[in-house]
Amino acid sequence: MTTTAPAPERFTDTLRRASAAGWEAAAGHRFVTELLAGTVPDRVMTTYLVQDHRFLDSFLTLLGAAIAGSDDFGARLRLGRFAGMISGEENTYFLRAFEALGVDEAARAAVPDSAPTAGFQGLMREAAATRSYAGALSVLCVAEWLYLDWAGRATAPLPANFVHAEWIMLHDNPFFRDFVAFLRAELDRVGPAEAALCHDLFARAVALEQAFFDAAYD
Repeated sequence: MTTTAPAPERFTDTLRRASAAGWEAAAGHRFVTELLAGTVPDRVMTTYLVQDHRFLDSFLTLLGAAIAGSDDFGARLRLGRFAGMISGEENTYFLRAFEALGVDEAARAAVPDSAPTAGFQGLMREAAATRSYAGALSVLCVAEWLYLDWAGRATAPLPANFVHAEWIMLHDNPFFRDFVAFLRAELDRVGPAEAALCHDLFARAVALEQAFFDAAYD
């Protein structure tokens, strides 16, 4: 009787498994639990969103590097469409949330970057500067896949407050799930050739995600 050998582990699963403790600490963080329950205090949500909004510039730089580094026209189109969503729908959510929370532009500008924010901005720009498609994908995968993981844990009904509910929905919808699947497939395809770089960037991004959630309560 012959047996079928198990399929080899996906490269993205290998990356996630290597950072499993930090990944679960982030995806199951107190902030996530309170967000899904709609009980995050306004002070904490404001701190979190002000800092998260600071990522947009560096994140678009990283997406641009991925677009430039990709070897496939179809992938460039997918990445470009996602950049449009970040620049439009997601940025609009931030502005509406800040208005609802009573935080104007001057107040936001007066808040310094937290250490994890500065660290993540630096990591995104570092990954972009490698001019490696696999390197850029490694950070993008953490930034999007980890958020899909925690948002996918939400149960109906979602919180009544749109500031909570729409942040969850932005990270768990058909477009976003499809994009995360695309990122993983691309990193599975090109990552093994630059495994050391991918492991380093992926692990550092996971650690920063956990620290970023922690900082919302500082």
